[in-house]
Amino acid sequence: MTHKRILIFAAVSIALHAQTPAPAPIANPISVSERGLYGFISGAVVAAAEKMPEANYSFKPTPDVRSFGKLVGHVADAQYSFCSTAIGETSPMSGIEKSKTTKADLVGALKDAVGYCQKTYAAMTDAQGSQVTKMMGFNMAKLTILSLNTAHTDEHYGNMVTYMRLKGLVPPTSEKQ
Repeated sequence: MTHKRILIFAAVSIALHAQTPAPAPIANPISVSERGLYGFISGAVVAAAEKMPEANYSFKPTPDVRSFGKLVGHVADAQYSFCSTAIGETSPMSGIEKSKTTKADLVGALKDAVGYCQKTYAAMTDAQGSQVTKMMGFNMAKLTILSLNTAHTDEHYGNMVTYMRLKGLVPPTSEKQ
């Protein structure tokens, strides 16, 4: 009896799925997908930077790693570097990691850097993204550079999560679960 119900459920599900219209094709599906991934992780990094108390911005889990504040500055610097390279501009900002020390300055710089990158991702098309440029001595498609930026941001969000957990804080991406 149970197998029969499962078969009926499966048949109904398949029939309903067959009646669902296929989604309309997306213009620039690769760049749109990359922009969505970047939007998620950049939002998480900004939220983590905002959530960490200023007193913990000097926190280093071990002496040989960046402090939380230096990590925020590093991510901001990298945003400008990756995104300016992807669009063939000179980076409008650098040295954030070394020059900014307060939470307010670092969060502001990070938000500005993310805003700069959001404009870069929003303007990128799949055709433009397939154009090759040089980064770190390698010829890379512009969308690959933006993908590296997303991966780099995600990598350092993982560091931020560890720092936050060590300080007894719940990271932004775990709050809503």
